[in-house]
Amino acid sequence: MANGSRQAAWEFFGAELKRRREDAGFSQSVLGTRVFVSGGYIGQFEQAIRKPQLDVAQRIDAALQTDGFFERMCRKLIKETHYAEYFAHVAELERLATEISDFAPAVVPGLLQTRDYARGVFLASHPFATDEYIEERVKARMDRALALKDAGHPVYWAILHETVLRTPVGGPETMGQQLEHIAAAVRERRVMVQVLPFSAGAYPGMGKMLKLMEFADTPPTAYTEGVLSGNLLDDPAVVKQMRAAYDQLRAAALSPEASLALIESAAEDYRRCATTT
Repeated sequence: MANGSRQAAWEFFGAELKRRREDAGFSQSVLGTRVFVSGGYIGQFEQAIRKPQLDVAQRIDAALQTDGFFERMCRKLIKETHYAEYFAHVAELERLATEISDFAPAVVPGLLQTRDYARGVFLASHPFATDEYIEERVKARMDRALALKDAGHPVYWAILHETVLRTPVGGPETMGQQLEHIAAAVRERRVMVQVLPFSAGAYPGMGKMLKLMEFADTPPTAYTEGVLSGNLLDDPAVVKQMRAAYDQLRAAALSPEASLALIESAAEDYRRCATTT
């Protein structure tokens, strides 16, 4: 489904939600209370600004007695994206965020990946997939990365563990180009990147990726990911703890200047390796 068609479908979802909510005699606040979100969230669902997670759609069906209508529509729209089901909502939120903070323990964050690096990641995860499947995933990831090139792009901060720099995804040439891509984005002041060096030792949430997102008029969220699973968290107390953990990582990381120097040095090492193989 094309992006325009998907947006039209979400707008239909929102219009139906508003119609059925009003038929039930509920205000946005009342429905929000019944499905454990704010009334403002219900308003954003109705305007197709924000997309509900599947469990919220299920609770809406229960509150409005709509016999699974919103769950079925939500499942269909999630299925027709090029993202894993557990990540589809996160991809939508990235477009709305005013600030994004990533911690990457092993792989370059999707928003910073080059096409060849992304292809290497997907091939490693799906070694028997067709070329068409891989290219669809790569295109979806490149579409996400455009968010950092738009005029109104979010403030973006990434902390990369040194493991990210030392793992040659796609081979030396691809990895060298990937690190040059990150360095260029830093030099152009489109992103802020720090490296957490091996010498920092143990760190909060060992081995776990973390994404924090801030928004103009809704509460912040935190996202963590495991193998074929993800957790999008918006409980204020939990998000506050995640923010504190991120601040610890930032304090332990190299300065932005030292981080850029290390990234450029690693890129040069890969370039030399590529020319001798």
